[in-house]
Amino acid sequence: MSTNAIPGFVHPRWTRRDVLARLASGFGMLAWQSTAAANTNPMAPKPGHYAPKAKRVIYLVMNGGMSHVDTFDPKPALHKYNGQPVPGGAPKTERSTGNLFASPFAFKKHGQSGIEVSELFPRVGSLIDDFCVIRSMWTEVPNHEPSLFMFNTGAIQPGRPSLGSWLMYGLGSENNNLPGFVVLCPGMPVVGSPLWSSAFLPAVFQGTFLKNTETDPYKLIRNIQASAPAEQQQRQLGLLAALNRRHLAERSGDTHLEASVEAMETAFRMQSEAPDAFDIRKETPETLARYGDSEIGRSCLLARRLSERGVRMVQVYYGNSQPWDHHEDILEHRSLAHNADAAVAALVEDLKDRDMLQDTIVVLGTEFGRTPAVENGSNTKLHFGRDHNSYGYSIAVAGGGFKGGTTYGSTDDFGFHAVEKRVHPHDFNATLMHALGLDHTRLTYNYSGRDFRLTDVHGEVIHDILG
Repeated sequence: MSTNAIPGFVHPRWTRRDVLARLASGFGMLAWQSTAAANTNPMAPKPGHYAPKAKRVIYLVMNGGMSHVDTFDPKPALHKYNGQPVPGGAPKTERSTGNLFASPFAFKKHGQSGIEVSELFPRVGSLIDDFCVIRSMWTEVPNHEPSLFMFNTGAIQPGRPSLGSWLMYGLGSENNNLPGFVVLCPGMPVVGSPLWSSAFLPAVFQGTFLKNTETDPYKLIRNIQASAPAEQQQRQLGLLAALNRRHLAERSGDTHLEASVEAMETAFRMQSEAPDAFDIRKETPETLARYGDSEIGRSCLLARRLSERGVRMVQVYYGNSQPWDHHEDILEHRSLAHNADAAVAALVEDLKDRDMLQDTIVVLGTEFGRTPAVENGSNTKLHFGRDHNSYGYSIAVAGGGFKGGTTYGSTDDFGFHAVEKRVHPHDFNATLMHALGLDHTRLTYNYSGRDFRLTDVHGEVIHDILG
């Protein structure tokens, strides 16, 4: 007879979990799990390493590669040498690149700072004193997928946790009734879910993706409407949680099962708050008009509503696939920028009006820039397009302790290479985390025998752009 079958026998190698799982048909373990869960909520707010300047992030991604030389990085030399060969030859890009191509969009100085902004972003330009424009970004690979991975996860290949997941892991969420990390896109950006994955971090920290094409919250979030009275749902959820935790007790460390348990509990709590939080129809007609009747406008408005309710990070992708990827005709930037300009400006204005900009970081970013030279060999007869440019590009950041009305770094005279005060995504992510009260070198997670962090073994905090 096996000693494991003898009533009351405790095997010398059994852990406390094993004993609790076997006593009284496992109800001892269920009670312990319930108590432990109450005391170790992974989503609960956590203190950072030091006092933060910011509490939350709204990350606006102009996916596809927004052109810096047509938006935030004016280059007079392009007009002077327009149509001429690139001195010394054009650097290697993804596709064949021809002669220099001046921006068809005029630049104008704005604000007390006098920062020049393209005519594509007049409303953002009027608020430029709230923005820090980094003109010396660079990354390694001139392809969408690795560049998107780099600024989202700190690596050019999939398999690393996203920025939002690291922030959830380090800081938790301020609202127990909503997801702490939300991703909005009317379609699906290139690469998709690995951009907001928690990878080897506990699965509970992954982003919650919503295909933001509906204004009715009950259509936007499926099954959010209560199907039974609250008391009945609570009993059902309690039974389900007990069964799941018993299952989990036999599979210690299964973060996907843990995430499923937490997701169901969050979904139950969301029934009370999400319908209101996600319903932009409750905004005034004037507010809706300021953001614009566009997908990016609705996403930015929703981002504001979620942020003011304590969501830690909202990431907004402009559109499906790679909408800013204008290889054939850079003039197509105009229609996209028209919608983005209204949405971004309205968002910043709203945050200022609510006294939230001071502790909310708004990032207007993209995975790389575009060449200051025309692209050859397009599929059309037009030759007004630009290829990918990973050697130099721009992003703009407002609020959350970043110095408004400033520029940082520069590209060369034509806008090909970042040459002064170069900033890699590792440096930017280190700086963003610093503003949130996190030391990027200390926020680590041990996996597969080594400690990992968002910035790998790189990254320097850029104190000059922080107030």
